[in-house]
Amino acid sequence: MADGGRDAETPERRRGERRRGGDRRTADRRQGDRRQRDRRQSDRRASTGADFDASWFAAIGMAADSRPQDDAESRFAPGWSAADATDSRFLSRQARRIVGSGPTAFQRIYRTFLAARAALGVALLAAIVVGNLLGVRTAALPLVLSSAYALQALAVWLWPRRGGDAHAGSASRLGRGQWLATIGVDLLAFSTLYLLEPSPNLNYVALLVLPVLMAGVLTPRLSALGTAAAVTLLLLANGWRLTLGGVELTAAMTPAGLTGIGLFIVTLLAGELAGRLAREELTARGSLEIARQQAQLNRLVIDEMGEGVLVIDRRARVRTANPAARRLLVADGLAPTPPFSLRSVPAWRALTQAVEQAFREAPWPEGGRDVQLDFGAGASRMLRLRVRFTRRRAADEAGDAESPASEELCVLFLEDVRTVVARTRQEKLAAMGRMSAGIAHEIRNPLAAIAQANALLREDLTAPGQQRLAAMVADNVERLKRIVDDVLEVAAGAAATPREVDAAAEVAAIAHDWATTAGLAPGAGGRLALELDAGPLLVWFDPDHLRRVLVNLLDNARRHASAEAGAIVLRLARASPGEVELVVASDGEPIAPDVERHLFEPFFSTRSRGTGLGLYICRELCERYGAAIDYRQRPAGHRHRNEFVITMRAAAAPERA
Repeated sequence: MADGGRDAETPERRRGERRRGGDRRTADRRQGDRRQRDRRQSDRRASTGADFDASWFAAIGMAADSRPQDDAESRFAPGWSAADATDSRFLSRQARRIVGSGPTAFQRIYRTFLAARAALGVALLAAIVVGNLLGVRTAALPLVLSSAYALQALAVWLWPRRGGDAHAGSASRLGRGQWLATIGVDLLAFSTLYLLEPSPNLNYVALLVLPVLMAGVLTPRLSALGTAAAVTLLLLANGWRLTLGGVELTAAMTPAGLTGIGLFIVTLLAGELAGRLAREELTARGSLEIARQQAQLNRLVIDEMGEGVLVIDRRARVRTANPAARRLLVADGLAPTPPFSLRSVPAWRALTQAVEQAFREAPWPEGGRDVQLDFGAGASRMLRLRVRFTRRRAADEAGDAESPASEELCVLFLEDVRTVVARTRQEKLAAMGRMSAGIAHEIRNPLAAIAQANALLREDLTAPGQQRLAAMVADNVERLKRIVDDVLEVAAGAAATPREVDAAAEVAAIAHDWATTAGLAPGAGGRLALELDAGPLLVWFDPDHLRRVLVNLLDNARRHASAEAGAIVLRLARASPGEVELVVASDGEPIAPDVERHLFEPFFSTRSRGTGLGLYICRELCERYGAAIDYRQRPAGHRHRNEFVITMRAAAAPERA
């Protein structure tokens, strides 16, 4: 029996558990439905704009395209933005930053409304005056009120143009004073005219559209709807007043109601159109600013390029040229500021022919072509040209080789062939330089041992022949030490520590020490002539390295110059606000072209006992400090035809007390 009772309770217990489980599932389902319903209501409120400043078009089935807006903020405020998918956040940020500068849409529309009010006031007054002249009598009060409104509208329209334009133009929404002087005055004047004379002679109801439209465009949505509601209530109140005078209720209230609905529609449409205009202006201003910034960045990059860049049209007229290109087009100084014609200078004839050929022919070598510019008097420069077009030729796209080119502009890249060759050679010597630095470190210790052993042997040698041999060993050991020191000096990884150096004082001291050591008398009548600017010339360099470079150039000049007075000239002057130029000139024979190409190569020397590292070290030391060294051959007729020019970066001059 106990077993049977236990069996009987089991189904009942199971039914109770199922019932409780069903109740729990039902409660969970109801709670989930409630949460889902709350989410839908929240989404609906967000999408339909429960906030009165959201887009009301979503409430009647149209997608909203504006974000909720602060009640105190106009659609034209700089902080206002749209959630339109076509506007990126970056564009919006840029637009917000610049929207406050220059005339905005708000300013233009506000001034347009002021002009419209002035024109309407004059027209209203003229209509009343003409009507009186034609026999349509108007009471004195409407005439006075119309005259006062016309004067006030003209005054408000002219006042910003005279002196208050800055204040009105800087605003992004109507202030309280501006609202009262425009919309408030319009509502008061037109409502009074409408209530004073609701006769068919002059229909003043149409005048109430102006303040409603102005509020819809220039004020927040809540204020605009409030203006429309106030005008609608005025119309309905006047309709009710007419019913008290015997007019039928339907005939009096229906026009007022329809007019009120129309005013609400005008308000909503004006607000949405104003919002659309504000968004488009923000996007356009942001895009324009980004384009300007990009153009400035491009110009900065092109101006700082070491490679010359020219933009040339079909008539061989240079539209744009960076400083590097202007420097390559002339033998000395800078070419004219663009625009200028390549045909105007005879020295550019070869360059003009190359440009014309580039426009005629589609293919142009990827590596470029070499063109020589002859400046006359023996001065010339070999340039490597690379041509790029802004668009492909129509003939290339169509596959027709005989069709004329559609390009109007081409970009011409210029490089001095010597620079190209030097760069190529430098790349080939980079690995060799690292290896040479390692070998130089390994040679130092054996050289020291050889020098020490040779010195010990010389103490015991008495025969003259043996002494000469020991001296030869010592001389060659010293030569090898100099080579090792030179190699280590320009080894990769050497740190440069530029300092502000007074080039005028430093160069004068170096020249005096060098002349004393070489047995020369600097100054008038001496072999070395100094032409140094008075006053400090601050440059970025290292004093020891500047001494090494200058002494090397002076040694070379003394070796090849004549023995006459003034055979060597040392000049120091400011070439531009940012550059100081140091020139070492000599009157020796001009360097042959086949030698000039290898001047700054390592281990190239015209002397049997030269290391060939002097000028190479000078160039490497100059490049460490942002300076440049170059050889310049003056035309025939100049006494000092050989010039080595060092262009150093100028530092800021100290302020004088």
